[in-house]
Amino acid sequence: MPLGLRKKKTKPRDSSNLVENEEMDGLPGPGKSSVNGGGLPPPPASLRPKLVFHTQLAHGSPTGRIEGFSNVKELYCKIAEAFNLSPPEILFCTLNTHKIDMDRLLGGQIGLEDFIFAHIKGIKKEVEVVKSEDALGLTITDNGAGYAFIKRIKEGSVVDGVKVICVGDHIECINGKNIVGSRHYEVARMLKELPKNQTFTLKLVEPMKAFEMLEPRSRGAKPPGENKIGTGRGTLRLRSKGPATVEELPTEFEEKAVKKVDDLLESYMGIRDTELAATMVEVGRDKKNPDEFAMALDEALGDFAFPDEFVFDVWGAIGDAKQGRF
Repeated sequence: MPLGLRKKKTKPRDSSNLVENEEMDGLPGPGKSSVNGGGLPPPPASLRPKLVFHTQLAHGSPTGRIEGFSNVKELYCKIAEAFNLSPPEILFCTLNTHKIDMDRLLGGQIGLEDFIFAHIKGIKKEVEVVKSEDALGLTITDNGAGYAFIKRIKEGSVVDGVKVICVGDHIECINGKNIVGSRHYEVARMLKELPKNQTFTLKLVEPMKAFEMLEPRSRGAKPPGENKIGTGRGTLRLRSKGPATVEELPTEFEEKAVKKVDDLLESYMGIRDTELAATMVEVGRDKKNPDEFAMALDEALGDFAFPDEFVFDVWGAIGDAKQGRF
């Protein structure tokens, strides 16, 4: 429907998976994917991409070898199986670094040569915060498997003054309400709606750290060009709906458009989600006007209720990318 009328739609350890060093082989060539997974069921194991990835626990472990997954939840189960863990112990994964680096966070794409580091639950903590400003200064994301966590803390913000709260912390409870299983946009909305000038309580779980990994609570962004994921032969695209697909590396248009849309998500909604941004760019690539784009978003992403001005800005960002104006 046109803009202004849109509404939100209502185990034992397997040592065979642990290796010291092994080259990946049997990788298929890149293929094409459809725009919308449309809630398709995962393909049978025999038809899933025959890919092998290597993984370690971020705080230190042998190297694990995983394959045969089609979405993020299955990926976490495979990692947990390799290291004799329960899947809920895994908070999030980073690519090609063991550090809590939000620029290397595993999202909707994995380069076919990427190394996966799994960050598991560490210390639990509880903190009281006075919401002295309308905005807390938090950017929220989630791991695609039920855990929302802090991706960014704005310098000089309310939360920046609470030094026990760190980037990478999983938000488990808000004012005693367990929010495990909530999506990042739901958590961001809960935090935004907390009354000003009142105290609220957060229960947090920080990622486990090795001793040598202890470092300042936040880091600046990496210089341009250092944050690309993957080095060649394509990427594995993981979708919240539908099967994973092997695709070519993103084009310059896609990279610039996805980054801009992700920035708009943070500005309007207080979240970061490269998978969501990539899906929006995909949906808008061939749309002729904002109303057509808005209707396509409702069809593809009915769980989200986007403000009209946000949809207009996303439409403009995709158009700018097409014209090379970034």
